[in-house]
Amino acid sequence: MREVMTKSMARNIFYGGSLFFIIIFLGLSIHSHRYIVTTSTNAETLTESVAAGKKVWEDKACINCHSILGEGAYFAPEVANVMTRWGVADYPEGAFDMLKGWMDAQPTGIEGRRQMPQFNLSDEEVQNLTDFFLWVETIDAQGWPPNEAG
Repeated sequence: MREVMTKSMARNIFYGGSLFFIIIFLGLSIHSHRYIVTTSTNAETLTESVAAGKKVWEDKACINCHSILGEGAYFAPEVANVMTRWGVADYPEGAFDMLKGWMDAQPTGIEGRRQMPQFNLSDEEVQNLTDFFLWVETIDAQGWPPNEAG
């Protein structure tokens, strides 16, 4: 091997290495997309109510305080497993009542605690948000959140 690298050798290494890693990146991107579509997301159970609940989540900017599946702010608790934490994941009517009661009680006014604002959600919005949270719990999150407390 030569002790001196020529410009053409350096260019070939640069272009060859760049092409190699671009191909790896594209392959991993395709694999990730395929995994999300076929395995991770529980797409067959998506309903209009779930989509409307996600819209409520976005419109009220819940992600500014809460995280969902690890994405978002960490000011307030993770909500991906909130229905399980409340013990109502298998009881949709109870899940609605629990979330409605929680939302209606905010802000609690307890000194020294973080306060959730009052959003004045309608029963339909609370039902949609409940359906969204119940649906999120059916996603294969690969062990997220790492503990029951979220």
